[in-house]
Amino acid sequence: MARPLRIGLTGGIASGKSTVARRFAELRVPVVDADEAARAVVAAGTPGLAAVLARFGPGVLADDGTLERRRLRDLVFADAVARGDLEAILHPLIRAEMQRREDSSAGPYLVLAIPLLIEGRLRGEPSRVDRILVVDADEAEQIARLVRRDGGSPDQARAILAAQASRAERAALADDLLPNFGSEAQLRLAVDRLHERYLELAAAFSP
Repeated sequence: MARPLRIGLTGGIASGKSTVARRFAELRVPVVDADEAARAVVAAGTPGLAAVLARFGPGVLADDGTLERRRLRDLVFADAVARGDLEAILHPLIRAEMQRREDSSAGPYLVLAIPLLIEGRLRGEPSRVDRILVVDADEAEQIARLVRRDGGSPDQARAILAAQASRAERAALADDLLPNFGSEAQLRLAVDRLHERYLELAAAFSP
């Protein structure tokens, strides 16, 4: 059976990816979100959570027994070995969960929301998508959004941005570049136009 066209949605942190994903979902496009899959594979009682605890200890648990994701993120952020260990545990589980969700999705095309898609491509990882859609935002606005959202400092926000692919690297690998420099209403209208384009591409798609 022919599979649907797969659009990889990505962009820098706080660039507007969630707004774009929500609009696709409102248009009844299946959205498979890597962050949602990542949370699912470390839910309470899962083998993923057990593996994380075996490597990093109970200090990464919240009081209610769930994974304290921010604490874990802070732990591995500046430690390349720890980060590599975490990725070795989680990435296969996340890929399997995303594939399960893909297999249960129906429609002419689907959106795979993968925040670190470009970083993976730059490392030479095989592509899971047919087209890459990059949400592009001004870095100063990303920093402001991060500070408002997470309550950290501008310096912490800049460090997070510096650890990700640059705007130029994303643009170079994008099949579709979606600027997010205006209002949310403008961004949603831009997604509507992309939706029409993707329906046309999906109709002619032959994997």
